[in-house]
Order: sequence, then structure tokens, then C-alpha cells
Amino acid sequence: MANKIRFSAKRVAINKANAQIVTIVAVASVLTIFSLVAAKTLWAEQGFQSRLISAKEKARDQLNSNSKAVDSLMAAYKDFESQTTNIIGGSSSGTGSQDGDNATIVLDALPSQYDFPALTSSIQKIADSLNLKISDFSGTDEEVAQQGTQASDSPQAVAMPFSFTIQGANYGSVKSLIKMLEQSIRPIQIQNLTIKGTEQQMEVTIQAQTYYQPGKIMSIKTETIK
Repeated sequence: MANKIRFSAKRVAINKANAQIVTIVAVASVLTIFSLVAAKTLWAEQGFQSRLISAKEKARDQLNSNSKAVDSLMAAYKDFESQTTNIIGGSSSGTGSQDGDNATIVLDALPSQYDFPALTSSIQKIADSLNLKISDFSGTDEEVAQQGTQASDSPQAVAMPFSFTIQGANYGSVKSLIKMLEQSIRPIQIQNLTIKGTEQQMEVTIQAQTYYQPGKIMSIKTETIK
């Protein structure tokens, strides 16, 4: 009987020890898993904070650089705009076809809106100044198609092809016409020049293109850091 009691006591002790071991292992497992999850979360948070700080520092440096450039940019603009002779050889204060201050010339060089009739008027004005008559002016007015072109932060120049014919011109007037087209406030690129007739009676056909550029917008962008 005594042996049975001793055996039962040992059995209880063993079961109790096993239960304690299971409890300790379970607690240790929970703590280990929690530690691993916490470590992973902290590591991800550290990486995020590092990327966030880096992006903020980059934005700060760019802002400081831009601020320092403002004064030099303003000085350069004032010097550019105040030139007595403009960039196309005219007077900055005159009213002739080549006159005007540099700031106005730059804005007129690449209009922000598509305007084919204005181009026609410009070419006609140049021809009239040389007493030349345009007998044919052709091109495709794409105003409707270009209406969908919107201002953007990186606008691109859009070509406007056209052609015109002048009859009864002499050599000197043709030479002057080409020079005036080259010196036009609006950039005009002559692609093809056809001349027929004699030195005093020429028929000249010019195929060329000019450009317009949609407006540029300045916007503050946001960046998502992940």
C-alpha cells in the first residue's frame, strides 16, 4: 500500500512538472513571437522614419537653394529687360516691327494660345512693309483640335506649318523678306524656298513653320513616403 502511495505521489509530481514545462514553453513561445513581431514593426518604422527624414532634408535643401537663387535671378531679369537694344536688334522703347523690350519679345515669340489668324496677319504685315503682295497663303487652321491642349508643368512647343506665295518681286525685296522672316519676333523656320521667273519678276513660294507653346503652370506637388 505504501508503495502505491509513493508511486501516486511521484506521478503527481511528474505531471505537475510537465504542466509547468508546458506553461513555460508556451509563455516563452508567446514572448518570442511578440518580440519578433515587435522587432519587425520597429524595424519597418525606423526605415519609414529614415526615408521621411531624408525626403524632408532634400526638400529643405532645395528650398534653401531656390531662395538663394531668387536674388540673382531678379538681377539677371532686370538686366535682360533693361537693354537699350533688344535681342533681335530693335529698340527696346520703339514701336517698329523689331522694337520692344526683351521681356515682351520673349512672350510674343512663343504665344501660349494657338492663333492661326494672328500668324496670317503677322506674315501679311511683313509683306506689306516691303510692298510685296501675297497671292496665296495656305495652312491648316487647327484651332479646334488645339483647344484641348492644356497648360502643364512641362509644356512642349507645337509646330504651326504654313506656306505663302509672292508674285512680282525682285531680288532685293526677296532678300529683305527672308531677312525679316529670320529676324521676326516669332521664330519662323523656312523649310522650302521655290523661286521662279527673272531677277525683276520673281514668283516666290515659301514653306515654313512657326510655333506656339501652351502655358506653364507652377504647382506644389506632394510626395507619399512609404
